[in-house]
Amino acid sequence: MLEDQSQRGVKLAYTIVERDKDGRKFWVRVGAAFVNRDGSLNVRLDAMPVNGQLHIRDYQPPENRDGTPRGRAA
Repeated sequence: MLEDQSQRGVKLAYTIVERDKDGRKFWVRVGAAFVNRDGSLNVRLDAMPVNGQLHIRDYQPPENRDGTPRGRAA
């Protein structure tokens, strides 16, 4: 039986970038992470964060993030 992605331990890797001019913070997706049987993580990066920081969060499909499908207004 196939498990959904959240049960398999799929996570997304982000770096949080703060703009100098106004201090706003932006989350930039830089890769994915996968949970091993022993609880450790394998991280696959598509980009290297220049600030050296990763923020790893559980994967959530776009329609589950705020209750509305992506690209549609509420």
